[in-house]
Amino acid sequence: MSTPNNSNEQEVRSEDVFKKLYPRLCDFANYILKDKDAAEDLVQDVFIVFLEQREKISSNTNAIKSFLYSSIKHACLNRLRHHKVILGYNKKFPAEVLEDPKILDGIIHAEVMAEIHEAINSLPQGCAIILKYGYLEGLQNHKIAEMLDISVNTVKSQKQRALNLLRLRLSDNAYLLLIALFVNK
Repeated sequence: MSTPNNSNEQEVRSEDVFKKLYPRLCDFANYILKDKDAAEDLVQDVFIVFLEQREKISSNTNAIKSFLYSSIKHACLNRLRHHKVILGYNKKFPAEVLEDPKILDGIIHAEVMAEIHEAINSLPQGCAIILKYGYLEGLQNHKIAEMLDISVNTVKSQKQRALNLLRLRLSDNAYLLLIALFVNK
């Protein structure tokens, strides 16, 4: 009876791994491929391989992340090579994309963006909604106030509260990136 229980626990853990890492792995793959749909397909394929080889991989979170990032990198590079031959992909993706420092930049970008999204999703609902409308969708304060049937001052104070909470929840680098992203909107 313990075997089915263990397999259920492993399935739950695999599901948790998928839920936590899928968005950042898609971001990493998209960073390399510059094609969101292809990136998502590739990440799903890698997760299938991961599930098939789950018993061979350490249950350590870092080992799982390492396996997934490495698998994504290799799958992306294989896809790029394939497209390079078939479609003259070298015009769209210069050789610099394949260099290791660029790959590391992609991993760092995916991890920081995941940290930002997790922090935003952990905000109180009102703060998160106003932050998303104001900064991510670029809506003006008066439009947000109108949509949510609240005052403009409430929108302003919720934005400020959200930024203060994010400052506490994010690493310094992630917070600076977030502010840079908001300024560019």
